[in-house]
This record gives sequence, structure tokens and C-alpha cells, in this order.
Amino acid sequence: MLHLFKDIKKDLPASIVVFFVALPLCLGIALASGAPLFSGIIAGVVGGIVVGALSGSPLGVSGPAAGLAVIVLTAITTLGSWDTFLLAVVIAGVLQVAMGYAKMGVITYYFPVSVIKGMLTGIGLIIILKQIPHALGYTGGAEGLFSGGIAAISTLFTPAALIVAFVSMFILIFWENVLMKKSKLFMIIQGPLVVVFAGIGLSYIFINFFPALAFRPDQLVTIPVSTDFESFKALFTFPDFSQIGNYNVWIVAVTIAVIASIETLLSVEATDKLDPYKRKTPTNRELKAQGVGNVLSGLIGGLPITQVIVRSSANISFGGKTKMSAIIHGFFLMISAISIPVLLNMIPLAALACVLIVVGYKLAKPVVFKSMYKLGSAQFVPFAATVAGILATDLLKGIGIGMAFAIFYILRNNYRNAFQEIQQPNGNGEPYKIVLSEEVSFLNKSKVLNMLNQVPANSKVEIDGTKTQNLDYDVAEVIMDFKKNAKEKNIEVEFNYVDNIN
Repeated sequence: MLHLFKDIKKDLPASIVVFFVALPLCLGIALASGAPLFSGIIAGVVGGIVVGALSGSPLGVSGPAAGLAVIVLTAITTLGSWDTFLLAVVIAGVLQVAMGYAKMGVITYYFPVSVIKGMLTGIGLIIILKQIPHALGYTGGAEGLFSGGIAAISTLFTPAALIVAFVSMFILIFWENVLMKKSKLFMIIQGPLVVVFAGIGLSYIFINFFPALAFRPDQLVTIPVSTDFESFKALFTFPDFSQIGNYNVWIVAVTIAVIASIETLLSVEATDKLDPYKRKTPTNRELKAQGVGNVLSGLIGGLPITQVIVRSSANISFGGKTKMSAIIHGFFLMISAISIPVLLNMIPLAALACVLIVVGYKLAKPVVFKSMYKLGSAQFVPFAATVAGILATDLLKGIGIGMAFAIFYILRNNYRNAFQEIQQPNGNGEPYKIVLSEEVSFLNKSKVLNMLNQVPANSKVEIDGTKTQNLDYDVAEVIMDFKKNAKEKNIEVEFNYVDNIN
């Protein structure tokens, strides 16, 4: 046990920084998810302590993820209640554990990069769109806004929220683009945390000196305050197991399991690349750890959990060396939720919304669109289709649309690439020479047949399949039939191949 603390001099300072980064994000992501704000704290605690202990990732930090906020928001509405949604989180965790035992840690390799980037970009845009009303001070739904006419629209802009939003955005932009480049001190105390305290300060000033500007209760963070053990127990919500047969619960669970696993494995890959000690995280063990974390988080009222790159990179940047930094940050989150809920309840939602808008912008930067466009249509079209699909429908359908376009381009390229080389004779009695590609599938059947039909009578053709790793039987049959019937046209055919016909 003592060996876990041998690098505490490095892990403790890193854990403090990670805590400062995680606290506003846990609350903000819960806000973006339409979930109880305390559920974000629960997920952060479980992700830090439980997943941190079980994971094989030395530097990865887990907790609620912005990438799942859209799924959670939609799912709570679809399922009709928070406790029913928690059941889906528990089932998703069980599925992740099963995926780990099934050695599905390579799942991200089966999703094209264009679709993954489209997924993250689409999520970023939705987060921005969903948080703009909070940043402006409007907390009602779209129906109330449009049905209430001018009177309702006038409530969209709250002066106090606009002031907080302006100050928050200024801090976030100035902190990252100017101050963090000047001193490491400004990297330790991160911009989002400063925004939270600035929001608390402004909220206090409004209440005591400008009561007309004071925030309404629904414009502030609302975390239950516990005065004794019984009230503390009441902070936790338990899943509704009576909905175990609900078809929609299972759809949501599978969606969470797949998307959370993809986000985790992408974060693992990025974190391992940043690790100064170049350690490799066992991905199947990571899926099991995330699964256990989601089971526990769902059982006690927390959001779904993934490994998250923002907190993981902060951990690495500030010298974290072992998993203890992630575990300790989880304890800090737990202590803060118990000891300072009154202070946390002074945070304006507008401040958290600005933090999330910046998170969304980082996921959906214009440079991402530009870089994908430069890669050509085979990359840009699936990327753009994924983004548009997510915005127009939902996350899962959007990914499906993007995958359909990606598969189209894969099939098209496969169809085109039947031949590695084609040599036409130059009139000196040389044969036609056709060198097949390494992979020749049934999709290339038409291409090969058309090519062979162009070989004129009274000629010679050499078909080289020795470099082909896999030659589909349908294509081999086309070549054999051509060879059999070539005598009628006085065509001499030489077909060389290894035992590679499947």
C-alpha cells in the first residue's frame, strides 16, 4: 500500500490542479446534461476514486464528460425520469465490463477518424447552442419563449447574466491566450475556476448592493445542503429497476456504453502519447474499470463516466506520475461537495454556461473544418455528414449517417483499386500485364471483368496475383472463366497466384 504514495510529492500538487479544473466542469456538464447538478459531483468522485483505483492508466483522469451531455439530455426526456435514466447508466456499465472481458479495447479502430471528429464537433456545436440561453439568463424552455410573445422574449436577456457572461468570457479568453503563456502560476489556477469565483463574487455584490440585479434561484447552481447524515443520504438518487424491461432503457444503455467507451479509448490514446514515461494503458482493463465506475455512479445518482482528456492533460502538465493524483482529486471533490455547498450555490449558471461554451468551441473549432476539407472529399464528406446528422437528428443517428458516407467511400475506393499496375503492349509482341492489388474483393468483380473484356483477340495477357493477400473467389472465377474462353479469341492467358483465394 505504501508504494502508492512514493511519488506523492508529484501527485499531490497535480491532484490539486486537476480538482480546480474538475469542479466547474462537473457542475457545468451536469447543467448541460439537464441533470441534477449534484450528479456531476458524484460522477467526478466515482471517476476519481473508484475508476482511478481500478484503471491501469497511470495518468488518465475520469469523470463526467461533455461528449455525453447531449446523450444524457435527450435520454432523460425520452425515458421520462431521472431514476429511469440511472438504470440505463447501470446497464451501460455492465455492458462495458462485458466489453472489457470480450477484449473490445480496439473498438475505436473500427470507426473512421472522420466520423469520430465529426461526432466530437457535433457535440461541441450542440453544447454551444444549448448553453447560450443560460449565458443570457434565460432558463425557460423554447415553448415558453415562443408562446409568450414579446414579454417572454424580454426575459431572454437578464442584465446580471449578461454582466457575468461578459466577465466570464473575458477571463476565459484572456487567461488562456495571455496569462497562461506568461507564468505557470496561471496554469495552476485555471480560468474556469477563476470564472466560478468571479461569478460568486458578482452574485454576492448583486444581492447586497444591487438587489434589482440579484439572480433568481433558478439562475443559480442548486446543490442540496445537508445538515445531518439523514439529509446527506437524501442527496443520492437510486435507479428505478422496475423499468428493466423498458426497450428504450436498453437503447440508451447501449448508446452510452458505446459512446463512453469510444471517448475513453480516444482519451487513453491521447494520454499515453502525452505520458513523459511512455507507459501504455491496457485498454481492456480500462473498459472494465469504466464499467464498474458507471455501475456505481448509476446506482447512487451520478452521471455517466469516461476518461477525459482535459483533466488528464492537466494532470500530466503539472507533474502527476501515478494514479494517486486522480484518486486524490476525487477525494477533494467529495470534501468540497460536503463542506462548501452553500458557497457552490452562489455560482451563476451563466458562469458555468460560459465555461461550457469554451469547451464546446474547443471541440468544434473552425480549424477542424478547414483541416478536414483539405484532406479531400473522402474525409470531409463523412465528417460533415456526421456533424449535420447530429445537429438534425441525434447523436446515434448522426454517427450512423456519417458511417454510411464513410463506408460508401471505402467501397468506392475498393472498387477502383482492383489493379496495382496495368501495362499495355507497345507493339513488339509484349503481353498485356495486369498486376492485381493486395486486396481484391467481390466489389472488384465488375472492374476486373471490364478490363479483361478489353483485351483484343490474338494477344497474350499475364495476370499477376502473386502479390495479392486476399483474392475473392468471385473474382478468381471471373479470371478462370476468361482463361477458359480465351481460346475462342486466340488469347493466351497466364495467371499466376499463390494460395490466396477466399
